[in-house]
Amino acid sequence: MPSDTKSNGPNPMLASGSGTTGYYRFTDIFFEWHQALPNQEDIGPLKALIAYSALVHSDHPLRTFENGEMRLLFSSAQIEYMRYWLHATRLTDEPIPIPSSEYLIRPGDLRNVSPDVYNDANILKRAIKNIEKNNKRLKGASTILGARRMVFERVRTLWAAKLGTWLAIDFEAWDRDHTLLTEFGWRLVQWQEEQQKMDHGHLIVRERRMYTQTYVPNNKDHYNFGESTQVNKHEFKDRVCALIETYRKAGPLFLVFHDSSGDLKYLKSDLLNAIERVEHVLPDNPATGEIYVVDTIDLFAALEGDSSSNPRSLDRVCRHLQIQTQFLHNAGNDAYYTLEAMISMASGDPVDEQREKRWPNRTVNGQPKVEFAEWEEDSDLSDMEGIFGFPRDAKFVDEKTVMSDDEC
Repeated sequence: MPSDTKSNGPNPMLASGSGTTGYYRFTDIFFEWHQALPNQEDIGPLKALIAYSALVHSDHPLRTFENGEMRLLFSSAQIEYMRYWLHATRLTDEPIPIPSSEYLIRPGDLRNVSPDVYNDANILKRAIKNIEKNNKRLKGASTILGARRMVFERVRTLWAAKLGTWLAIDFEAWDRDHTLLTEFGWRLVQWQEEQQKMDHGHLIVRERRMYTQTYVPNNKDHYNFGESTQVNKHEFKDRVCALIETYRKAGPLFLVFHDSSGDLKYLKSDLLNAIERVEHVLPDNPATGEIYVVDTIDLFAALEGDSSSNPRSLDRVCRHLQIQTQFLHNAGNDAYYTLEAMISMASGDPVDEQREKRWPNRTVNGQPKVEFAEWEEDSDLSDMEGIFGFPRDAKFVDEKTVMSDDEC
């Protein structure tokens, strides 16, 4: 554990306590730390080590620390490592004093700490200014947008940590009766000792093979990523439940949806009984056996700076993320593209930097909301739940009250 080193001088920037860990503001380290050093000969080596051009250099000692990730908050461990490195390379006679814990931001004071990587000194310089600019934009923003932004950064952090299994799923139901499930699709990425495993698939309920949709395209036969598997309705339930249970036991399970409400009701209903409960709040340390919900609707809303309650279609989200889609409303395809959208956002830069890279100078009137041109928008929604809403008091009645599978 890094600990503070007491200063021989009166400067309040230097440590006065011990045993405290957390984060320091980049600007405090960059502009203040060297000024507080009691030995003038230590100032030059420290300033050289934290210079913009040095921090992004491939030989910088922090490039091999914390998986090579750089932050606008320096962790106390990184500060401890830099003072150790300066002394170990004999650039300083003694380990220089670390900043006082009075300047330290405790983990409990932060909602989230997410990774950021810089490989260019000019980009690093601009990041400081952009943070200030974006903070001004967010003054007066709704709490909904603030919550979405926090989720976005938490997903980035957990994805970068290569934890557990990320499983995107999607159900298709007969649009004249949502209790009759016709398809199930999934795509997953699993991390095992930092090794990535991938899988995907598409199931069709054999007894409902001939059910045709009235309000959305009939694309059950157009799975883009392999052969669909036909199963009876009992095996369908078993396969879905087994998939969830297998990866839940293997570590934390992140269920990824595009509009989670309808699919979660299916999973919890008597039709499947695949899950009992899920967590909608992503923790710092996800636990094995727990199931966490990630919704690409919320992620994209954070990215475009939207605080409204209007759901964005999967087609629209993929269009703006430059993900080409084909034959949506096939459960396998929808699950595949949903995870693709999540990965695109989760593996990118922090939300404000990513927004500016994707859509430069597209915010107006000092607000964080991206203004898209009319031709860029698409009004289609990704599923029937998006159009009509999933009935609040929907009861999963016996299929025979509507139509017998044997009659089809």
